[in-house]
Amino acid sequence: MANRYIEYKWNRSPQSCSHNYIAPGIFRVIKDLNFKIDSKILDAGCGGGKLISDLYAKGFMNVWGFDVSDSGIHLAKKSFPEIADRFFKCNDDEPGLPENMPQAYDLIISMEVIEHLYSPEAYLGNLYSWLNSHGYLIITTPYHGYLKNLAIALTNKSYKHFNPLSEGEHIKFFSRESLSFLLKRKGFDVVNFKGLGRMPYIWKSMILAARKKE
Repeated sequence: MANRYIEYKWNRSPQSCSHNYIAPGIFRVIKDLNFKIDSKILDAGCGGGKLISDLYAKGFMNVWGFDVSDSGIHLAKKSFPEIADRFFKCNDDEPGLPENMPQAYDLIISMEVIEHLYSPEAYLGNLYSWLNSHGYLIITTPYHGYLKNLAIALTNKSYKHFNPLSEGEHIKFFSRESLSFLLKRKGFDVVNFKGLGRMPYIWKSMILAARKKE
């Protein structure tokens, strides 16, 4: 039986609920890694396009984004008409990018995407192939570690947090160790880690920066 995609419906806001605490962390890592203003950047799962718009406003002119969500791409083009031609519909598990997009990037950003995917290895394999030699990946996903999982269990929130009946929501739950292992398995060297939102070790999300190995 084929995997059934559940459309993530974007409403009138191009900004996700997690953007306010995750985007600043992404910008800090970009600054730490000293990316040049002319770097080619791809947002692999751009949703409503807010992150691409923010990067463009900061002077990064060579930015593109794709998403599998029709409503996300429609909203991105409508919300940011000055860069409407930078947004494309594309499936995350397909190896080819749309022909009107650059086929190689200095930096790929994946913000709160991998937890929704049936095949995270296929997705990371594609990201690896779309990076230039020694390019970088910045990836964020909800954080799950021992203390956070224990807190969820002790407060009897497991059913709500890991709801098996939700559709179009999170289907993968990563710790720092499991995501680092997967990145290394797909050919990346992890160079940076930060927790995002809330107190240490009960973070809402985490951000890892990884360099493509050749």
